[in-house]
Amino acid sequence: MSLIWIIVALIAALAIIVAVGRERIWRLAGPPDLGDVTFETLKRRATPNDALACPPSLCAARSDLAPPVFALPPDQLRTALTRALAGEELLERVASDDSHLQDRYVQRTRLMRFPDTIVVRFLAAGEGRSSPALYSRSQLGRRDLGANRARIERWLKKLAREAPIVQ
Repeated sequence: MSLIWIIVALIAALAIIVAVGRERIWRLAGPPDLGDVTFETLKRRATPNDALACPPSLCAARSDLAPPVFALPPDQLRTALTRALAGEELLERVASDDSHLQDRYVQRTRLMRFPDTIVVRFLAAGEGRSSPALYSRSQLGRRDLGANRARIERWLKKLAREAPIVQ
């Protein structure tokens, strides 16, 4: 009999999610945009639901990936990333800081529409070159099954198709 109640409860919960909408349901956990970060003082999460690609000269936090240096100045690299992300699903730029060449995005997962916040900063690397710093983190869940790292890797590959890599 208790199995029937569990099934009824699951069906009711699913009906509520469908009626209200997945994106609106997750707002109960807080706003989808987790806000800005300062890469120089960034503290990584204790839970495995974030990923960081940052030049060692900028971040003291442990980086999962070393971002490449591109043969474009920071403002042009920023434009190249905007072009590269044009085909990304469920992606919204929610903030831009032109004085620091930093943008913030919210991207939702395909199936459940969980929101993740991604912050990207573009850094000069001398002689018309630059490198991005990317930090991607999940709003919900203690684990992300590698989704944030995969996103950063995907974005860097797309960027490499738009801009030449120096190293």
